Order: sequence, then structure tokens, then C-alpha cells
Amino acid sequence: MRDHATTATGGVPRTTRRLLSVLTSAVVAAGGLAAGSPAGAATDRFERYVALGDSYAAYGSVSKNYGTPAGCTRARDNYPNQLAASLGLAASFVDVTCGDARTISMTVPEALPGGAVNPPQFDALKPGTDLVTVTIGAKDALSDILVNCAVIAGTDPQGNPCERTYTASGTDPAAAAIDAVRPGIEGVLDGIRERSPHATVVLVGYLSGLPPTTGCWPDVPIARGDVPYAYGLQKRMNAVLGAAAASRGAIFSNPGDVLGHDACQPPGVRWVEPLDPAPDTNATHPNAAGQAYVAALTRSLLR
Repeated sequence: MRDHATTATGGVPRTTRRLLSVLTSAVVAAGGLAAGSPAGAATDRFERYVALGDSYAAYGSVSKNYGTPAGCTRARDNYPNQLAASLGLAASFVDVTCGDARTISMTVPEALPGGAVNPPQFDALKPGTDLVTVTIGAKDALSDILVNCAVIAGTDPQGNPCERTYTASGTDPAAAAIDAVRPGIEGVLDGIRERSPHATVVLVGYLSGLPPTTGCWPDVPIARGDVPYAYGLQKRMNAVLGAAAASRGAIFSNPGDVLGHDACQPPGVRWVEPLDPAPDTNATHPNAAGQAYVAALTRSLLR
């Protein structure tokens, strides 16, 4: 299911800029950079950065979409673009992220609405690529599960119809489906290593669109009693990514543990949008402020 978008003018809230400033200061204070060295000294070794991934990597402000291929909804203020700018790599950076990408989209063309095609994302990797970020896996399992939860939420908005449905047999096929994504993720990381053997590889997880409890049905269409269950599935997805990264020696950037910026929060506070998004944002996806946080978090791991 492709999300609807609205167009207007947007930007990164002042509170978010302050938070990112605090995050950067904390990294420096923790010893990430040597005293007296310039801010970019630890990361300016990168020269050729390629970004791979799905909609959580591709989306940002609707008004800043690349436009080609149209169906990818790839934005110039997504986290890869913001990371590239912070590393001074904007001129040599290659962004091939695309909205509905799955693990198979790394090696197989992705068909887009209107007949457009996004080439296999691995085509962008070269032997000289020295930095790769990738966000992938949610479209392989988690997205469909959450859509199913949203479809049945209206049958019992205050209860937990999704959890009851998935666990009725005494097991949880939703959890099993998320766990089953791990070999595909590891295959993606192996494929990156084969094509760009000297690259620093960062597997980037998913911001959470839900709070741990309560929720805000119908703005985020998960039944009230299902919110802890759905939140747990999102956490499980990031845990699977973290385990895959560890098994392949990749860096794992996990924005999923941050609280207080979910889609139930008001505009200017939330980093993920609800079903009815703010102007210039995409429903159920990170906005520019959320992407700025992911970029800053990821950069801090490259010190």
C-alpha cells in the first residue's frame, strides 16, 4: 500500500535543531573527536557514499522530491542526503533509495506506479565505494503486518484485535515472519561486501511511529490495546537488523529506541507522521526532522 502525501512548505523545527546540537556536543564530549580537531576530521576520509534502502530512507519533504523515478518518492532532505551534506560528500553522493523497496530490490529492478522502474540498487555500488548506508527489511514483513492490524482495528478500537488474531493459535506468526527476514538482510550485507569490499557499511534501523502504550486511534490506526503489541513488533524488527549487522561486521544505527517523537505527538514534536500528515510530509513515514535525527545519529557512529 503506497502512502498519500500533501504538498506545502516545511522545515526542521527549532527544538529539533537544538536537540541535534546537544547530540553532536555529547558525541564530542564522549571522546569521539580529539580535542582541538575540526568537526569533520574523524569522518572526512570518505569519498564515495552510496545510500540504499526503502521508504524510511527515501522519504523526506514532499516538496524536495527528486522526481525521478517518480514512484520512488526520493527526497533531497532524507537522512542519506543530510548525512552526505554533513560529511562534505554532497557532490559525489549517490542515492538510490526507493519507496517500496524490499531486500530483493537490491538485485532485481523495482516496478513503480506508472510503468517506471528503479534499477537494482546494487548497480550503484562500485569497488571504490567507501561508505554505504542501507535501511531495508520492513517491507518484507513488518509493513504488511501493521497494515493488517490497521484494517481490523475498527472492529474493536479499544481492544487488541490484531494481537488476538496473530496469537490465536498459541504461537505468533507475525513475530516469526519478522525473524525470518534476517537471512535476507544478511544476504544484502554480503552483497554489499562483494561489490564494495573496502566500504564502511551502516545498517540503519527504523524510527518508531508508535509510543510504547496507548496510541492515538484513528490518527494512527492501531487499536488502543494493540499498541504495545505493535510497538513490540517494531522493536523486534530493529533487533533482527541489529543481529544481522553484528553477524556481518556492519555498524548498526538504531533510531528506534527514541521516545516522545512518535506519530501521536503534535506537529513540530513528532518525527514520524500519522495517517493525516502535516503539510509537505508523507503519511506514516519520517518527516525532515526525523530524518535529521537519523542522519545525526548515524554520523555519530562514524567518528
